Amino acid sequence: MTRIAVVTDSSAYLPEELVREYGIRVVPLNVHFNGAVYKDLVDITEDEFFRKLAAAPELPSTSQPSAGEFAEVFRAAAQGADGVFAVVISSALSGTYSSAMAAKEMLPDIPIAVVDSRSVSMGLGFQALAAARAAREGRSLEEIVSLVEALVPRTRVYFLLDTLKYLAKGGRIGGAEALLGSVLAIKPLLQIENGRVEPLDKVRTRNKAIGRLMEHFKKECDGHAVHCAVLNAQVPDEAEELRKEVARAFPAVKDLVIARVSPVIATHTGPGALGLCFYTE
Repeated sequence: MTRIAVVTDSSAYLPEELVREYGIRVVPLNVHFNGAVYKDLVDITEDEFFRKLAAAPELPSTSQPSAGEFAEVFRAAAQGADGVFAVVISSALSGTYSSAMAAKEMLPDIPIAVVDSRSVSMGLGFQALAAARAAREGRSLEEIVSLVEALVPRTRVYFLLDTLKYLAKGGRIGGAEALLGSVLAIKPLLQIENGRVEPLDKVRTRNKAIGRLMEHFKKECDGHAVHCAVLNAQVPDEAEELRKEVARAFPAVKDLVIARVSPVIATHTGPGALGLCFYTE
């Protein structure tokens, strides 16, 4: 039976039990904090990150893994495998895809496929999970590439933030920059569209923003089987309430988990982020 190894990056922040169950290899991105460099989810956890953030005189920054780091993981993943499949954070948000492609060129003797998820967080995580499940079924590398490439345009990430300052500082604000000039006290509701951060909606209060988030989600998923994860940054109670609301609205929802954001993503969201990552069948 064909055996394909699956690789993703730490921005997916897949629940650890799923990483273990499917043997997914995770390449960490980097968080730069007060002159120190931390490997995402290796040298620093989300809780540690937010403690540092609260006391930091300057906002942190992030960077992609090197091609050499990807090459090392690809070599290890290829041991005993027929090929390596990697899906990574949107190329519009990070240079990670370029690093992975460079690593592929460094290893011409290993069958490697790299897909740009055009997503992040559990949007990326769902694509990696779909690949791992297909690999477990014995699908070929080409079949897994086709499956995930078909999933990319169906992957949605909707989220709300308390402030846009972290996105603006990190240069990942995309089309949401149009909201920066608003004189209104708004809670920005955003989405990942074509791999970039784009406005989805805007409301005055957080409670209304959560309600609007569900409205957009229900409209997108109505009549479809849906896989969904709730993402959050330091708002576990709100995340649990949102999970329950999703379960009530879609009793047959699949993969409904609460996922936190990794430090590298929290660098750009700040605390208080809440959202839904999903795709329909």
